This record gives sequence, C-alpha cells and structure tokens, in this order.
Amino acid sequence: MSERLKQIGLDRLVRIAWLEKTSTLILAANDTKTIKSILQDELAGAFRSANKDVRGSLDKTITILLKVWHQPPKDLKSLRNNGLELLKRISSPESKVIHWGMVSAVYPFWSSVAAQIGRLLKLQGTVTSIQIQRRIREQYGERETVSRRARYIIRSFLDWGVLRETERKGIYKAQKALLINDIRLIAWLIEASLYASKNGSIPLKELVDSPALFPFQITSVRAESLVATSQKLEFLRHGLDEELMMLKNFRCEKM
Repeated sequence: MSERLKQIGLDRLVRIAWLEKTSTLILAANDTKTIKSILQDELAGAFRSANKDVRGSLDKTITILLKVWHQPPKDLKSLRNNGLELLKRISSPESKVIHWGMVSAVYPFWSSVAAQIGRLLKLQGTVTSIQIQRRIREQYGERETVSRRARYIIRSFLDWGVLRETERKGIYKAQKALLINDIRLIAWLIEASLYASKNGSIPLKELVDSPALFPFQITSVRAESLVATSQKLEFLRHGLDEELMMLKNFRCEKM
C-alpha cells in the first residue's frame, strides 16, 4: 500500500464509460481473455492506432481499466468485490461514486489531483490547469511527467462531468455535487478514501468534507453507523466530538 501511494501510475485519459464497460464485463463473469478482446474492439475507435500487436495507447488504457476492476492490488480485492456488488444495486448517477472510489484507491495520484482541485475550488470558485499542475509538482516533484499526467486527470474529470470549462479556456468550475445519502455507499467510499490516504486514521468530518471528494456531497453520518455497515471500518473517539475512522488491520495491510 505504501508503495502505491508514492507512484503516479496514471498516464492515460480514463473515461468513465470505459470503466463502466469493464465492470459490466466482469459482473457478467467473462474471463480475462474475453474482457481484453471486447475492450480492444470497443475502444479501438477512440485511438489513432488500433494495432493490437504493439503496446500503444489502447493497450496501456486497457491495462489501467483491468487494474482498477479486474486485477487490483491484493489489499484492494475486498473493496473491489464490495464495489461490484454495489454496482448491481445502485442507479446510474451513483455508480460514478464507485468508479471514483476504486480509481482513487488503486491510483492515489487521482485522489491527490482531486484534492488540490477541491481546495482551490473552495478558495476561489474556479481553478486553472496551471495552478493544479504547480501544486501537484510541489507534491510529487518538478518533473514534466508529473504535469503531463495531471493534465490527463483533468481531462478525465471533464469527461466524468465533475468539472466544466468556463468561457475562458483553461479555467474550470465544478459541476453540481452529487448528493450521497445511501449509508452503504458512504461506508464504501470512506473505506476507499482511507486506502487512497497515507494516514492510518482520519477524522470522520475530514473524510466527509474531503476536497478529494469535491464532486460529491455526503450527508451527515455517524461513525457507529459506518462501522455497523462495513466490516472493514472501525473508529476511535478522540476528545469530546472527534471520531477517527480507520481500516481494520491497517498496519498489517500496509506491511
């Protein structure tokens, strides 16, 4: 888990429709070969080259999609399984929450970019690509690779409909936040957020109001309700009114 937090990983545009297709194929119990073949055929038109014999953009994108939903890191398999179960039961708008949480857990860089955007939006109402890249370079290092991959994520956020470009090119606003009041969905997203964080415990209020979750508005919830809903979560009361959420066996999983 700790190594995953240090990696940038995402080097492609990740469209939500592609993740939805991947999860649907998995829920239909297709094997790896079949999933890859169907994704290659259906995504080929989105890339300049559909040559399946070279590891181009198409192949790299499919690798990302499979890592999120088909072959996630070992410590995220339970999160993935529960996420797939939720996808069977929830409506289309809310499915975005599951895909967001799963990408964040597998690729924490996604969550890091989202957090920087969320903070800037809260401060000033809009955000520029230059501001985002500057903050991400401060966090991950002054490398062109960091800026380039941050741009891929910004483009992904536009595709997901959580950001929109204003009349001025390169300046973005948030779309209306999606209200989440399903306790099962909230508990799962809290768990995913903890996996995407370097901290072993985070105050519940901080998690609910996290800038990394700027596309969503999470309804007020009690720690006891979350723990009763998820077998992976536990909490510790700190002081009079602070509840620290954490993953069970966090130290073991981190090792």
